[in-house]
Amino acid sequence: MLFANILMDNTLRLMEQTEFFVLNNQVKMPKMGLGVLFAENDEEVENAVLTALHCGYRKVDTASAYKNEEGVGKAINKSGVPREAIFLGTKVWNTEQGYDETLDAFAKSLERLQTSYVDLYLIHWPVKPKYKETYRALEFIYKSGRAKAIGVCNFSVEQLKDLIKNSRIVPAINQVEMHPHLSQNELLQFAKDNGIQLEAWRPIMMGEVLKIPELVTIAEGHGKSPVHIALRWLIQRGVAVIPKSVTPKRIQENIQVFDFELRPEELEIIEGLNQNRRLGEDLSHIM
Repeated sequence: MLFANILMDNTLRLMEQTEFFVLNNQVKMPKMGLGVLFAENDEEVENAVLTALHCGYRKVDTASAYKNEEGVGKAINKSGVPREAIFLGTKVWNTEQGYDETLDAFAKSLERLQTSYVDLYLIHWPVKPKYKETYRALEFIYKSGRAKAIGVCNFSVEQLKDLIKNSRIVPAINQVEMHPHLSQNELLQFAKDNGIQLEAWRPIMMGEVLKIPELVTIAEGHGKSPVHIALRWLIQRGVAVIPKSVTPKRIQENIQVFDFELRPEELEIIEGLNQNRRLGEDLSHIM
């Protein structure tokens, strides 16, 4: 197996003990997880998840739209790590939204993942005009105990206000694009004020962080890489991260962010890199 030769040094072992954010329903969620976007639903995703779990990761983020839930489920079952020790999240896709449609999509996700529950179930994108009825289905799923926490992805402040006004449960999570060129300060403050945990996708900008001079300089001072600096910056902001990789060496390296801290002046430098620049879609106007 690809993970068999991976050395679990002291830094990696920290992840098992770690470093959790406590959600608004008191559920603990690891600050870092593995993202599996674009991972093929075969040995590629299985080996990525197995590698991550044996390196100490305890969170896996997938989605119906990724079409690799089966491989994620197989890897979890093969890993030897107890299911209850793994924080597993998935998402309902745009074409699956609506109340009954979401319930059906959720049941299919559970079947593909080979589990009786997920730790987190999210609305993948705010689809007009369905996201409110979709969220009602998530509330039902949550109350049934088949999702330990529920939330959304890619919601703006206005969309969150609209959802909160028309629902009974405040989302535990809002998973959004966030990185040194997109700091999302207004959204982060709103989330903190309303007990919503932010989680960053594309946190290392598809590798672009390696070419940002300020991150390179800060990294040299800590004996780390610019990837570590970007991830650590987000974690110190109170944002969870789910860097995506299928490469064992990178999966192992990415987790090494819990043995150092960025200084206030370094955080300020990184905050100054914001360009409000998105690498993905923006559906903040959908209501």
